[in-house]
Amino acid sequence: MTTPTLPATTAAPARASGLRRTLRALAALGCLPYIVLKVAWVAGSTVGIPEGSVLLDHPTLMAVANATSVLADAIVVLLATLLTRPWGLRVRAWLLLLPVWAAIGLIAPIMLGYPAQLLVAPFAASDAGPAAAPVADFLDPWVFPVVYGGFIVQGLNLGILFVLYARDRWGHVWAGRLGDLPAGVSGPVVRACALAAAVLGLAPATLHLLWAGGTTWGLAPDYASGYDADQAVVDVMRAFFLIVAGLAGLALALRRPAGLRVRGAMAVAWVASGAAGCWGAYMTLVASMPQTDGGKEPTAVMVTAYAGEMIIGFLLAGCLAVVLSRRSRTA
Repeated sequence: MTTPTLPATTAAPARASGLRRTLRALAALGCLPYIVLKVAWVAGSTVGIPEGSVLLDHPTLMAVANATSVLADAIVVLLATLLTRPWGLRVRAWLLLLPVWAAIGLIAPIMLGYPAQLLVAPFAASDAGPAAAPVADFLDPWVFPVVYGGFIVQGLNLGILFVLYARDRWGHVWAGRLGDLPAGVSGPVVRACALAAAVLGLAPATLHLLWAGGTTWGLAPDYASGYDADQAVVDVMRAFFLIVAGLAGLALALRRPAGLRVRGAMAVAWVASGAAGCWGAYMTLVASMPQTDGGKEPTAVMVTAYAGEMIIGFLLAGCLAVVLSRRSRTA
């Protein structure tokens, strides 16, 4: 019931347009900095990693993690190709939608959060003052603009390609306004799940906002002592996507407000649920890794918040999948 079986249109383009080929090339180029850096680290290089970084504490574990992330970023290139080739219109819906949902969900917070971090950086530096204690570097400063810049290029181009692809294949699914949708598109179970996810999401969202506001309750000691403006932006982004995902899920399930366009509600629910679920899953995985310093060990509150985000994001994605599947049969 949670896997959309959306029909493909019969009109498949013979070849990608110039715009789509350009977007495909840019998406692939955006992957290069991250892939090259990760391959170098798997090969044993420490380029971009300063001495004393925690990344050097567990070389075998980091090699496995880096190899996995190389594979994940390579999938972006495969997706960009699939979205611009005629055979891509014949791929089963669930086989395409799941990795695109995850990819966009992981990249979207970076696309919003990194520029926001750059904007608050001058104010954070002035507030810290000249006597601020130095913090041990995790990575060399140049790594972040290179990698995050590549992520932003990936996200923009992959997102546009997917919108163009989805318009060709499933444009009928998101036509109209929420008030025009049949009552059976959601149903009582979907409405109950969407309501539960929206309400439960307030707990981790509140925690993130409290941490961003300066509260240290529930944070690991070393994490709290090194908390800075960059992390505050991350927490605000996490709370933002949780709240937006809950509201968009409710809008689709309740078909309200009636005048809101279906495509807008689906797009917001798609991106926000992916951001909450996939980043929650990633942080839950990171929290489960061994720590050499007990002061950095994630607390039960932190792990619960991460796991809650993952569950809430996946639950809302399931609600969206049911709505998409039923809508495709009634459109």
